[in-house]
Amino acid sequence: MMTSVDQALAREKAWQRVEARVACDQRRRIFERRVGVLFTLIETLKIVVVSVTVTETSKVKLQQFGQETDSKLRHLHTTVWLVTIFTYGLESVSDHFQYITAGLVYSPFIFKILALILTLLPSISLFCCSVMGVLTVSFFVLCIIELVAAQTTTDRDEVAALNKLIDYWNLRSLNSSIDPCTQNATWASKDANPRVACDCTSNTCHITHLKIYALDISGEIPPELFVLKKLVDLNLGQNVLSGPIPAEIGQLSNLQYLSLGINNLTGRVPSELGNLTKLVSLSFGSNNFFGPLPKELGNLTSLQQLYIDSSGVSGPIPQEFAGLKSLQILWASDNLFTGKLPEFIGTLIELRDLRVEGTLLEGPIPSSFGALTKLEDLRIGDLRGQDSSLDFLGSQTSLSILSLRNCRVSGRIPDQLSTFTKLKYLDLSFNKLTGEILKSFQDFVSLEYLYLGNNNLNGELPANIISQELIALDVSFNPLSGNLPLNIAKVGLSMNVLGTSINANSLQDRKASGMLHCLQGNMKCTNKIPSSSFSIKCGGTEQRSASGVKFDDDSEILGAASLYTSPDYQWAVSNTGSFISNPNGPQYIAKTDSQIRGTLESELYKTARVSPSSLRYYGLGLKNGKYRVELHFAEIAMEDSVSWKGLGRRLFDVYIQGERVLEGFNIQREAGGSKRALVKTLEANVTNTIMEIHFLWAGRGTCCIPFQSTYGPLVSAIHAYQVSDETSSSSESNKKRIGKVVGIVVGCAGGVVIISSIFYLWWKKEASGHTRVQTESPRK
Repeated sequence: MMTSVDQALAREKAWQRVEARVACDQRRRIFERRVGVLFTLIETLKIVVVSVTVTETSKVKLQQFGQETDSKLRHLHTTVWLVTIFTYGLESVSDHFQYITAGLVYSPFIFKILALILTLLPSISLFCCSVMGVLTVSFFVLCIIELVAAQTTTDRDEVAALNKLIDYWNLRSLNSSIDPCTQNATWASKDANPRVACDCTSNTCHITHLKIYALDISGEIPPELFVLKKLVDLNLGQNVLSGPIPAEIGQLSNLQYLSLGINNLTGRVPSELGNLTKLVSLSFGSNNFFGPLPKELGNLTSLQQLYIDSSGVSGPIPQEFAGLKSLQILWASDNLFTGKLPEFIGTLIELRDLRVEGTLLEGPIPSSFGALTKLEDLRIGDLRGQDSSLDFLGSQTSLSILSLRNCRVSGRIPDQLSTFTKLKYLDLSFNKLTGEILKSFQDFVSLEYLYLGNNNLNGELPANIISQELIALDVSFNPLSGNLPLNIAKVGLSMNVLGTSINANSLQDRKASGMLHCLQGNMKCTNKIPSSSFSIKCGGTEQRSASGVKFDDDSEILGAASLYTSPDYQWAVSNTGSFISNPNGPQYIAKTDSQIRGTLESELYKTARVSPSSLRYYGLGLKNGKYRVELHFAEIAMEDSVSWKGLGRRLFDVYIQGERVLEGFNIQREAGGSKRALVKTLEANVTNTIMEIHFLWAGRGTCCIPFQSTYGPLVSAIHAYQVSDETSSSSESNKKRIGKVVGIVVGCAGGVVIISSIFYLWWKKEASGHTRVQTESPRK
């Protein structure tokens, strides 16, 4: 039986337990609030840090960190509640047995132990709450440590080098005060220009992508660029960089893509490029290099794309290039390559696009080219030396563009061409092909452009050669005969049969046909009312110059194989060729609204005829005799500026009466810049009532500056007038002959007089010799 003292002691212990439980309950609520705050803080930190994180890897780490944090907090929260429930449960048991424990003082030992544990429960509960508080703080500190560890930094040397490049090239859109590897920066996206992108798979970020494209940055390539040794993609194309490519370029051994095309770089192509064995694409076309290609480029066995057109390099194509077995695209036109067209090119069986035009290479086209069965675009032109044949064609059924223009190709057109069902563009013009045009040509289901002009093809045109898809057909200057094919009135078709014997009355009227037949060369032509001059405003409407010359309207829209004769039959114009890649579609007239300098007749030069291949003007029904020909030029399509758009070069040849009078003619260089007038005065001799002025593209010059398909001949106006005729020439010749005869007679008479005088003097000398001469000294 409990005494009053024992009861008082029990009540005191009960109050202690109540106070301990209240304290623990307060700590539990504080702990719950702290856990809630921790949840909120962690989520907030995740959002903030992810929004400003510097790298993709940091973002991934933070996501993983957030997931782990959520899991740990949930486990912690569960543990706290379990401990709390457990302690509350024990305290409830203790409350129910408070009187029992008080009466166990005389009980066995086991009950004494149980009483002791129940007595210590408030202290245990308080201890558990304290431990949870310590764990909360520790876990929060751990979270902060992991959050900091998730961040990465960019290599300091690379940051310093990039900042120097930003200052050197004045790239103000790149903020040098922010880490360049910041994930959500405006310069990090794939479409950004300039662009900086990084690799942050480790704790240190490295700059791997640098694009400064078409921003007109200038000066030499600075050494700071080569500090960025982790670069994978470097694009500095379409700028005005000058000077040589530094040899240090070979230090960027991780490069896979390197573009330096369309700049003003000079010097030799460095052999150190051969160290970049990971390169997949290399471009340094449209520059001003000199000297041969380095043989070390043959080490780039991973190379798939090589653009070296219009780069200025010369000499033979190195044999070491045979090692470029992965090559798929090779553009090498408009260079001074010499020697034979390499046979090893036929071993590069992955080639899909091969362009070699406007060089000094010699034929023939190697038979090994027959192994290039993956070709889709093949353009070879302007070969010298030996004749070529088409025997290598047979298995290239993937071809969509085939141009072998001016390659000295002889022989017949092979039947297997008709099996090239994907062929859309076929140009075999300016060659030595013989035989008839294949009837199988009518089987081409995709062919849009067919150029067979300037060959020795004979016979008649196949009746069904005009297929559903055909847009242009040129068979000019071949000894063809017969009638025009069927479907000649097909909408959208342009056709040129100039210089043939084909009955073309349905294409042009009878008078024009008769006059143009004089171009066949074996026909003697006359004109009842001959003319002594013609003037043409090429590509524009009629104009009269300040000197009173009336330039006829030549604004007729021409097609890809067209012939147009003036209404008064005084002249005609013929165009062949297609701008394959022109983004603005087929356009054969250039225009400008700018003022033309160097002339008082600016309007005369604001329009011009352009052609991708061959542009011919004819003066018809002319008096025979000597003519003066004034050709008016102004470059109005290419810019004259310090921008990359001013780096284009237009080169073409000019023939008058079949004789080349201008080779590699560059309007800008001759005139001293773009949009400046230039007049070239030449002479011609008309013997068969027709004058031919031929503007021909020979594969030289840039192709794509300032936009695609900016090349080929351009002319603004033509003025030709007679300076003497055959009669006056004959009279002059007769006078000269009479003068020569008179001169000979007078000369002979003078010679007789001189000889007679000499003889007379000799005779007088002999007569005086018989007189005695005194030889002794006189005496005094």
